[in-house]
Amino acid sequence: MTTDERIENLEKGLASARRLNRWLLAAVGLALGVWILAGTFGPTMAGAPAGGGAVKEIRANRFVVEDENGKGRAMLEVNEEGTGLGLADENGKLRAGLFMTKDGSGLSLRDENRKTRVMLNVTKDGPMLALADENGKSRARLDVVKEGAGLRLIDEKGQGRVTVGVTQITSPDGRTITYPESSLLLYGADGKVIWQAR
Repeated sequence: MTTDERIENLEKGLASARRLNRWLLAAVGLALGVWILAGTFGPTMAGAPAGGGAVKEIRANRFVVEDENGKGRAMLEVNEEGTGLGLADENGKLRAGLFMTKDGSGLSLRDENRKTRVMLNVTKDGPMLALADENGKSRARLDVVKEGAGLRLIDEKGQGRVTVGVTQITSPDGRTITYPESSLLLYGADGKVIWQAR
């Protein structure tokens, strides 16, 4: 699998995480309504033990944990896309997400501007770690695949500038060249290899 294909897979994973995050935010509203109803009916709700003892088991599709101001700060949800745990800051912005879908599992960490800065995914192809800049653009990526491990450093324009380890490139004559784990490639601003060692 080429680096571009892996980046495309990362973007698909990010889109999946964004969909899950939207579900988590929608769940906050619904869960807050359920929370209010639970507070209205108090311990007389079904499943609450008589005499104030501890509940042994609670079952639901969504849970929301609020802070002292009533803002949802932690959300746990199961839906048709998978399972997700979201953590929000004091302003209600989702800052961390842990998710599992049919395609794999992952961890997403966002900054205060809701830009994803760290993405860790595990899929059938292997694990991947991506680090992004303040604009949410991927700047460093580490992949572990069947052929080995590879690290890619990317400039602010999205152009790969350094590759260490397993990578595939297309030569000017259209051939696909696979470099082993012991490789180091440096690229110019035009994306062409300017130096390499294997």
